Amino acid sequence: MSAKITDARFEQDNERILGDIRDRKPVLWLNDHHIPFKNLKGQLDVSVLDIKDAEARLKRFAPFIQTVFEDTKALDGLIESPISEISDFKSTLEDVYEFSFPGKFLLKRDDLLPIAGTIKARGAIYEVLHHAEALAFEEGLLNSYEDDYTQFASPAFQDFFKQYTVVVGTTGNLGISSGVMSAKIGFNVQVHMSHEAKQWKKDYLRSHGVQVFEHKTNFTEAVNKGRQAAETDPYAYFIDDEHSIQLFLGYTTAGSRVKQQLIDQDIVVDEDHPLMVYLPCGVGGSPGGVTYGLKQIYGDNVHCFFAQPTHVPSMLLGLISQKFAEISVYDFGIDGLTVMDGLAVPRTSQIVAELMQNIFNGGYTLTDEEANRMLSTLKDVEDIFVEPAATAGLVGPERLFNTEAGRKYLEAHDLTDKIDNMTHIAWATGGSMVPEDEQELFYQNGLKAK
Repeated sequence: MSAKITDARFEQDNERILGDIRDRKPVLWLNDHHIPFKNLKGQLDVSVLDIKDAEARLKRFAPFIQTVFEDTKALDGLIESPISEISDFKSTLEDVYEFSFPGKFLLKRDDLLPIAGTIKARGAIYEVLHHAEALAFEEGLLNSYEDDYTQFASPAFQDFFKQYTVVVGTTGNLGISSGVMSAKIGFNVQVHMSHEAKQWKKDYLRSHGVQVFEHKTNFTEAVNKGRQAAETDPYAYFIDDEHSIQLFLGYTTAGSRVKQQLIDQDIVVDEDHPLMVYLPCGVGGSPGGVTYGLKQIYGDNVHCFFAQPTHVPSMLLGLISQKFAEISVYDFGIDGLTVMDGLAVPRTSQIVAELMQNIFNGGYTLTDEEANRMLSTLKDVEDIFVEPAATAGLVGPERLFNTEAGRKYLEAHDLTDKIDNMTHIAWATGGSMVPEDEQELFYQNGLKAK
């Protein structure tokens, strides 16, 4: 049985945490709306069957994917990343923050995902494929799920898809994932990018035939610009990072992939061997989908924490206030500026926030200085480069084991006698496609933060 903490106590904690958030101080928030997952089954809008349907669709497209993307051939068209242990980084993290935590510390290498080198490849590519398949069936180009999906690379299919346009609004990574796959299928592509978007991402998309629109505004407004553009074209399809259930479903498929990878490494996850996962969070779709997929497999034996910049804590604000997408970081006088550009989203996703309010376990914030320091440290001790946003999960164990709130969480969930058996996963969300000169700049900024 988990220890019961009174509603009054949570209200006091929330008021204090909202004050710290307003002051841009790092916080760890424990989700007071969390409900044991076993009590939620049958009440959720997304079912196990929905996830299995998504997994089956990706499997159907695998022959096409490996035909047109050389870097997917090793996994037979599967878009997946490895998990690696980062024991040297673990030791350094303990030294830097002067604490210790037992168990394995793993890095989920979505920075190495084929095609796009970012976690967005899971959701964005899936949504593009879902849309293309639906159009192909409507046109009669496909008649059965048993058809040969390598036909999507044929001139007949390509000519058909040239009639249609895919539109997306993004800070960068969602645009790369959806843009590259859409262009490969034959769609016309429009990507509306906010002011956080890096120049190299714009250049990369243009090199793949994608039309890029630059807006001197934030993520939310770039999404609105894309949505408005799509509404004027009956042949346009808008990938909506704020409201898309298909994006979410694409991310959920990570759950079964992680399960197999942990089995392959002889890592047990059960009531006595908890799994702790730390996920960088922007608008919420990717960490929300991954969490949902993991919870469907491990239930309450997996504990998922979302990590956000102190200057862009949009998901935390939405969930603590229960206003979800109706509240922005600007409403709290927070500027929304961060080196973690992939997380620079001032307002969370309404759909994902509502889905997550009873499911995810908590969230924390970190400073840009911490992100920079984690980036250079990971490079120094493990020879792994990730982009700044992808470092957010790396400080998760410190928040859990080295703060009063974290220790309360372990006690409340009867985990204190199980910490030796824990496995920790920090989710690296991107980085391998960052140009070398940009990597060096990020690295030098990290050295300055030490």
